[in-house]
Amino acid sequence: MRILLISTYELGRHPFGLASAKAWLTRAGHEVSSADLAVERLPEDAARDAALIAFYLPMHTATRLALPVIEKIKRVNPRARLAAFGLYAPLNAQLLASLGVTSIAGGEFEPALVAIAAGESAPPISLDRLAFLAPDRSNQPSGYARMHHHGESKTVAYTESSRGCKHTCRHCPVVPVYQGQFRVVQREIVLEDIRAQAAQGATHVTFGDPDFFNGPAHSIRIVEALHAQFPAITYDATIKIEHLLAHRDLLPVLRFTGCILITSAVESLDDAVLARLEKRHTRRDFFEAVDLTRAAAIALAPTFIAFTPWTTLASYRDLLRTLVALDLVENVAPVQLALRLLITPGSLLLDLEDIRAAIGPLDSKSLVYPWKHRDPSVDALGHAVFEVAHRRIKDARAAVFQEIAALAGLENFNLLPRAAIPWLDEPWYC
Repeated sequence: MRILLISTYELGRHPFGLASAKAWLTRAGHEVSSADLAVERLPEDAARDAALIAFYLPMHTATRLALPVIEKIKRVNPRARLAAFGLYAPLNAQLLASLGVTSIAGGEFEPALVAIAAGESAPPISLDRLAFLAPDRSNQPSGYARMHHHGESKTVAYTESSRGCKHTCRHCPVVPVYQGQFRVVQREIVLEDIRAQAAQGATHVTFGDPDFFNGPAHSIRIVEALHAQFPAITYDATIKIEHLLAHRDLLPVLRFTGCILITSAVESLDDAVLARLEKRHTRRDFFEAVDLTRAAAIALAPTFIAFTPWTTLASYRDLLRTLVALDLVENVAPVQLALRLLITPGSLLLDLEDIRAAIGPLDSKSLVYPWKHRDPSVDALGHAVFEVAHRRIKDARAAVFQEIAALAGLENFNLLPRAAIPWLDEPWYC
């Protein structure tokens, strides 16, 4: 069977899920092609010939971008069966069905895709433990995000050593699917995936796990083996503040094995908001994590949900002032100062009475429950900050920060020059 796999966006990287699905379907005997529309055009010839077209939906943005592509595919090839797989497929199953998608595969989706291709039924969510195949990175397109470090622009490999998460933060889209569970990708598969991309010129690796320290022993074994084979390769990973504190003894190991950047979803500096989100860290914990990563000589890139129903003008100004005080302005992509809380189908946020009171009906275009802040000036500030962050996406972070601070009614800060931190030139994070 001819199968076309389509991805629309995954943070400027070649998706592990797309390459993994291709490997599984190819092993099952199918003729599989793939396209990442973030960096290449839709292959209409392949779309016309495919009997099955499956959309990879790992993110909210990817899902929104996929909706018009689904409509186009139906015009190009009305005979093809349509499927969707990845984290956001089961979360939006009803909407996808209304667009003609007949099969959904979430969680550990690879065996379900093979069953779907064979015309068999498959559960919309499976958390079975898999023996993974090495992702198929052949014919990987170019144009993905690059890592900038010490004046060097590095080609980035992307892989995942685990899926899911053992935590249940209320706003996280992983939770409705994995419900506090995570699954590891076998070490040799991860290393083989990295080797394949290193052979294509990659000199930096991004580990895309929801949390690299969900299984710290597993992760450390991988990076030690990576460093032994490729001592010049650097890497970055995402780790919770809670885990940075609990596993502080592992930070020197990360640095020794090539870690130059840790992303951590701080979300807020307001302890009351952090408690509502069930982040399991506090403002003080964040300050300690800043000290720990600095001591280990690893750059910390905090991410935030700057605008929530609980944000106030005072708390937003406090966020900006704190980033200055901690010398983190250069560590934070300006879009992180503009992001608005997304309330998606299945979100545990819907369990909160004040959230239910604030939201409107589900918007089938934006795929969220829209909400308005009780203080219109907070919403107005949020819209203005987003416009600045979007318009000045390629400008120096300090200069953009000063304009955002002025919008918030703050003084012009005296931001001291500092050494450049590592940064990926794809700043969006949602």
